[in-house]
Amino acid sequence: MTEEREHGEGALGGQELPPNVPREDPVGAPDEDPPGEEGRKDVEEDDEAAVAAESSPLNVKEKKENGEWGSGLVDGEEKTSDGDPENPLDPSAEGKAFEPPEGGWGWIVMLAAMWCNGSVFGIQNACGVLFVSLIEVFGSADDPQLMFKTAWVSSLSMGMIFFCSPVVSIFTDVFGCRRTAVVGAAVGIIGLLSSSFVSSLGPLYFTYGIIFACGCSFAYQPSLVILGHYFKKRLGLVNGIVTAGSSLFTVSLPFVLRYLLDRVGLFNTLRVLCVLMFILFLAGFTYKPLVPGRSNLQFRQNGKFRCPSATKLFNFSIFKTKSYCIWAFGIPAALFGYFVPYVHLMNHVKERMGDDVNEEILLLCIGVTSGVGRLIFGRLADYIPGVKKVYLQVVSFLFIGLMSMMIPVCHNFTGLIVVCLFMGLFDGCFICIMAPIAFELVGPENVSQAIGFLLGFMSVPMTVGPPIAGMLRDKLGSYDVAFYLAGIPPIIGGILLCLIPWVHERTLAKKLKAVNGDTEEKMLDKNATSTCLPGTAEDIKKEDVSVI
Repeated sequence: MTEEREHGEGALGGQELPPNVPREDPVGAPDEDPPGEEGRKDVEEDDEAAVAAESSPLNVKEKKENGEWGSGLVDGEEKTSDGDPENPLDPSAEGKAFEPPEGGWGWIVMLAAMWCNGSVFGIQNACGVLFVSLIEVFGSADDPQLMFKTAWVSSLSMGMIFFCSPVVSIFTDVFGCRRTAVVGAAVGIIGLLSSSFVSSLGPLYFTYGIIFACGCSFAYQPSLVILGHYFKKRLGLVNGIVTAGSSLFTVSLPFVLRYLLDRVGLFNTLRVLCVLMFILFLAGFTYKPLVPGRSNLQFRQNGKFRCPSATKLFNFSIFKTKSYCIWAFGIPAALFGYFVPYVHLMNHVKERMGDDVNEEILLLCIGVTSGVGRLIFGRLADYIPGVKKVYLQVVSFLFIGLMSMMIPVCHNFTGLIVVCLFMGLFDGCFICIMAPIAFELVGPENVSQAIGFLLGFMSVPMTVGPPIAGMLRDKLGSYDVAFYLAGIPPIIGGILLCLIPWVHERTLAKKLKAVNGDTEEKMLDKNATSTCLPGTAEDIKKEDVSVI
């Protein structure tokens, strides 16, 4: 009987019965669990959790708290790629690090994103040509504020594209890149088409400045996010090619618009531009997502619609990353003077050199070298590891600031051409690596709202900087002081961005130290419980032998 107790008690002590199978206590055994069994269960659960956390390349607990890379459970049901193609979740791939395919269908996505950048910003950057036509159609010699009123059409349009970006990032997280881009292009077509039927300048503020701009914003931002689903090693080159699309359209579209305006007029020209937006509408269907969407956004509970809280809709957890906070503050700070030359350079050249100079050549130089810079520096960024890519933006801001200060110094047209060539080159450098840096700072699952918040912050200096420069021109009688002051913010912003790699490395070191400390502590606890924990099978055997 003693041997039976030894073998029976030892087997029960070394194995855990399923929860649905009743435990048969041996004769004479107490009703309660043996001493230490509850402690062993806690230790086993901790060990299993530690192994799961260490085996996964992603910090599953942190992602669930932030709402990304979740388990795919929504209202108690598992969410699969078959149920929602915009948020693919592969159960077999759970716990594995996401690796972009570096090509394949991604090349088609790259061409679609390139068309998006070209059509959206090509139309926006050609506002100077449309500006002249708007004055001719709606202008009146008796209106002393005609220039101011007409300028608000294109100014409002450009500002709304960036101002809407934080909201667009939420739609991208909830509905995916494909749906957001397609709906945005459709809204852009409606706004542009309705603008061709107005009879006064006032309705254009709404149709062109708000509806069309909001549609462009919803179509533009997913084109930046989707590239990270397909590329990582080549992401810099791909972003350079995509953003070069806007340079290509910026150089060529003004000549096309001038031809159309002379032949068919303003309203028919706007209708022709709808063709570009329709192609953009079709291009949005190519945005097949590969990275899972956020799983904590539940819009239905118990069969009723329920709007998630603002803390869930807006992914404020990205602001816990100090390096991203510096980046999101430094770039808008640099942009207070960044766009001043683009707005006021033409008028400055006319005032200083007269009407005999073809100032459009300066815009052509900026557009061409900007496209070249996006290709060169985009490829160069692929060879720079991690967040050190931000040094390229530092260099670009320093050169842009210096070039802005050199504009008043140039008293001949050749010098201005050289200044514009360098300015366009480093403009392309700054733009093409924005998305790769965002991916490095916050990861692919958070990049949508990271870019959205950044573009939203950028809308403020883009709107405020040029009017301040114009006010200085009105007060002082020349643009010299305005250009000198415009070069200061890019230099200050570039110096501020130098802190990002240092802060990012320190943050990673602290996290690694904390993870190693937790792992070592759990290993010590495991060893201690495995050697000293009472209630094991061996302890039971010794107690039974001593009783005999």
